[in-house]
Amino acid sequence: MLGFTCALEALTLANRKPSGGPFYKCLLLSADGQPAPAWNGVTVEVDDGLIELHRDDTLVVCAGENAAEGSTKDVLSWLRRETRKGIAFGALSSGTYTLALAGLIGGKRVTTHWEYHSALAEMLPDVTVQDSIFSVDGRVFTCAGGASSMDLMLHKIGEDYGPNLADWVAEQMVYTAPRAQSQTQRIATQGRIGVRHKKLAQTIEIMRANVEEPLGPVELAAAVGISNRQLERLFAKHLKVSPFKFYLSIRLEKARDLLRQTGLSITEISILCGFTNISHFSRCYRKSFGVPPSQEISGGKPLWDPEAR
Repeated sequence: MLGFTCALEALTLANRKPSGGPFYKCLLLSADGQPAPAWNGVTVEVDDGLIELHRDDTLVVCAGENAAEGSTKDVLSWLRRETRKGIAFGALSSGTYTLALAGLIGGKRVTTHWEYHSALAEMLPDVTVQDSIFSVDGRVFTCAGGASSMDLMLHKIGEDYGPNLADWVAEQMVYTAPRAQSQTQRIATQGRIGVRHKKLAQTIEIMRANVEEPLGPVELAAAVGISNRQLERLFAKHLKVSPFKFYLSIRLEKARDLLRQTGLSITEISILCGFTNISHFSRCYRKSFGVPPSQEISGGKPLWDPEAR
């Protein structure tokens, strides 16, 4: 709902500018033409079902936690048919996955919400999933959803009608510092963990970038130019935990994301998270989260459904 509203409000606010407009006409569509319920219980009225679009239209797919369920054959067929007209198209949040199922973003640079980043990257190896708040690759544009939808639409407004209109809309929304697409989605590691030590932050970023093939403590220390003993002291002082345990927590968090959001097997996920022994993975997982990996995949349809491809 936040991503949807931010995108819609940015576009429609442009039409309030005293001179030059209206600039945009927005039509809200749903698969069956019926009102669309959001995750928070708010129902959004729509204008129509899957109607035929014009070549100068722009298509935006909005999705959330139920992207796999909403990506029906009818929806995917409609997306393929309409985008063949050469129109610009994009997605908010996990709508990127729907575009992928339709075969529309192969070889493209795309963005989705950080919570779904690992799952999308694993399920779609032919797509470059970026950590930025939004991405634009040719006529394809995607964003992380939430407030980033506002940044993406301000970017689009600036492209369509110039920076003056985009700045006017931003001021109307009391959004004084619109972000560029190079902006990362999450708070920097140093800010997120409340630590300002550069070497420690660098080590954590290296850990996050090497989950499938974890580095040893000596390799980590060497990568940031300190000794293994210094690295141990840094983690003990600032995080009250050893580098090994912190690294393990990063790998297990990724495993939990993949278990909840993909249809991959426990064996596949354990390998992707750097575990060579599935029994060891299961023990570590249960110790960390209080439940076995199998319990995480027992409820509901995953967001990223490999069978849908």
